[in-house]
Amino acid sequence: MNVSLNWLATHVDLKGKTPEELDQLLTFAGVEVEDIRVTGVPSDKIVVAQIKEAVQHPNADKLKVTQVDAGEGELRQIVCGAKNYKVGDKVPCCLPGTDLGGFVIGETKMRGVESKGMLAAASEIGLTDVEDGLMILSEEAEIGRPVRELFDRDVLLEVEVTPNRPDLLSHYGMAREMATLLEVPLKELEVPERKATTSSGVRIEAEDACPYYTAVRISGVTVAESPAWLKERLESIGLRPINNVVDITNFVLHETGQPLHAFDASKVSGDLVVRLANDSESFAALDGESYDLQPDDCVISDDAGAALALGGVMGGNDSGVTESTSDVLLESAYFTPPGIRRTSRRTALSSDSSYRFERGVDPAGVVSASAFAVKLILEIAGGSAAAETMVAGSPPQLTQPVALDLARLDQLTGSSISHDDAATILTRLGLTRGDDGRWSVPSFRADLQRHIDLVEEIVRVRGLDAVPSRLRGTFVPSSPVDSDYDADMRLRHRLAGLGFNECQTIKLISDSQVSDALPIKPLREGDTIRVSLPLSEDHAVLRPSLVPGLIASAERNIRQGSPSLRLFEMGRFFRNAGGGKATDLEAESLAILVSGERQPSAWTGEGEAADLYDLKAVIQALLPGSTLQFAPREREGFVLGADIQAEGQNIGSFAMLSPSRQRSIDAATPVFVADLDLAKLRKLSAVSTDITELPQFPGSSRDAAIDAPADLPNAEIEKTLGKSKEPLLVGFECFDVFRDPSGEKLAADRKSIAYRMLYRASDRTLKTQEVDAAHEAILKQLEKSLPVRFR
Repeated sequence: MNVSLNWLATHVDLKGKTPEELDQLLTFAGVEVEDIRVTGVPSDKIVVAQIKEAVQHPNADKLKVTQVDAGEGELRQIVCGAKNYKVGDKVPCCLPGTDLGGFVIGETKMRGVESKGMLAAASEIGLTDVEDGLMILSEEAEIGRPVRELFDRDVLLEVEVTPNRPDLLSHYGMAREMATLLEVPLKELEVPERKATTSSGVRIEAEDACPYYTAVRISGVTVAESPAWLKERLESIGLRPINNVVDITNFVLHETGQPLHAFDASKVSGDLVVRLANDSESFAALDGESYDLQPDDCVISDDAGAALALGGVMGGNDSGVTESTSDVLLESAYFTPPGIRRTSRRTALSSDSSYRFERGVDPAGVVSASAFAVKLILEIAGGSAAAETMVAGSPPQLTQPVALDLARLDQLTGSSISHDDAATILTRLGLTRGDDGRWSVPSFRADLQRHIDLVEEIVRVRGLDAVPSRLRGTFVPSSPVDSDYDADMRLRHRLAGLGFNECQTIKLISDSQVSDALPIKPLREGDTIRVSLPLSEDHAVLRPSLVPGLIASAERNIRQGSPSLRLFEMGRFFRNAGGGKATDLEAESLAILVSGERQPSAWTGEGEAADLYDLKAVIQALLPGSTLQFAPREREGFVLGADIQAEGQNIGSFAMLSPSRQRSIDAATPVFVADLDLAKLRKLSAVSTDITELPQFPGSSRDAAIDAPADLPNAEIEKTLGKSKEPLLVGFECFDVFRDPSGEKLAADRKSIAYRMLYRASDRTLKTQEVDAAHEAILKQLEKSLPVRFR
């Protein structure tokens, strides 16, 4: 909300206070000031100048060359394209060096004619245009005088008001807050009293949506342009003047916080009726759009049934005040916040009125704001008002007396605020103490409902820095929850460092997504947990694995053109244990997805697609001190399925999406996924790894071509090599696999696996004989432990 300090000063004395001091005062009182803007003429180099001569530009039909007197003792030549002036007029002149918000005026040539400055329109110097072209100043304006001295400057505070403080959504409400904080008097609004009648004219058929509604008939008004002071008030906070009647309703809203609406009485047939919308009813709003209403929308109609306004949100296009309007019906009401909020969100219609109604206005201000507006309309637009205000319903009681627990106040503030000071603060806030000691809360402070609310207000107004600090942080030993959190953050940082993005997907999936699950233990019938009353078919099953959510995220990214996917998610999964025969299982896992380019394509050639070894390398990077192996296990709906083993224990599952599933998500390259047991990962990742020095002596490698049965898992070979006690063997890798299904070069039930073994000693350079002996020992161990032979 924009707050004008000039406007604010009409209610509270702000002399001696800078905008920065007011900013600090409000901020420490819980009212955030987001921006401070100074409005008005920005520079002293913009002066009053009189046009002495204007001749046609020799090289441009739409330009004239003027000679102006800017009070410098000699005339200044300026080229100008405006047409609304005549010789003798006084206009703003921007002298060379004037900074207009980053654009600095200088001396230049325009179509070959020298121009020493610029004659300005009002909007170019921070004021509001009243005509198209130059700003014509008063004949009495002194030549050479800075234009900024002719107009008031203002400071706008852009304030963020929290939802619990709707009383601050007006200049008077903000002035009331300022008066409390500064301990200065507040100038009361002069509002005439009006009589009310409940006999006829308005009626309510939807009390839940609008418990209180009033209207006043004003006859014989003259709708015209607003006076200068009213237009300046509205323009100071960024509002565009429309006509005097509408401008008054906007002024009263920003003055008091109570929204009003004016109907053209000639377009209202009979009484004003507050009702709920009919099925399929359509409403033409002031913004020129038509909206289909629902039965829980509140509308204002007449006896003829036409919807004249969407209650509390926006007026109708067919009942608004125009220049031909002579009789007005002025509405002022209290609408319940939930209904306004619901209608505003659904229709995407938002207005200054709906913004206040959905946060809650002061029910006691409904009649007084109406009376204030009636007074202004009669003064500005003329006419005569009905003697009585038509009323339907009654204002709701939103506040009740609250007791202040003084002992609790002392405990919370360390007795730093005396009871008398606390009572003074509450009184300044508008509360009154009754004979029973309880405090009556004003209707505009519906947020004060409990004892602690009063304590908060007392401390807020006094200042939190005035309350002494008594408690200090105490040492709390680390808990298992802390350890798990630290371990998870280590894993997140490692994955982020490897180029992965973290996903957070919903815990509910559809039946069709269950087939994408890759749980650590394969699913059996009855393992999935269904929602009894799902909100939709897409949220019918508690996820038994995090992989379906990652695949759905991958699908969206692929269709948005992402060339490379590196995704992970940590979270809980849910399943019945033992095929539904045991208790429910809820545990945590880490899911990882890799697909697309291994690295971006370059001019040197196309990038390679990621494969299963990329994902294996990622998992190895998460567990740098562990030996990692993949043990094949078929997974329904996947290919290349495997169990992931580290340090001899199963820690998760690995697989590649089937080609048909990859095509269904438009993946052009293989998609690899893994689902890891997060509890085991935490323990394994926390194991410290020894730091070894770089080898000082060279190593020597030997290759081995192993002839093995086709169904022998490679993991068995690696396990055997890993258990080897040969001290010189420091590493090994598989670099080739050959099969011949035809049986011509190799039996169809056999495969040839090529391994490279690396041998090294830490204290010497190995001799050939030593390497050969170690290699021979390794081959014999393999031959003894596995059904293999060497080629």
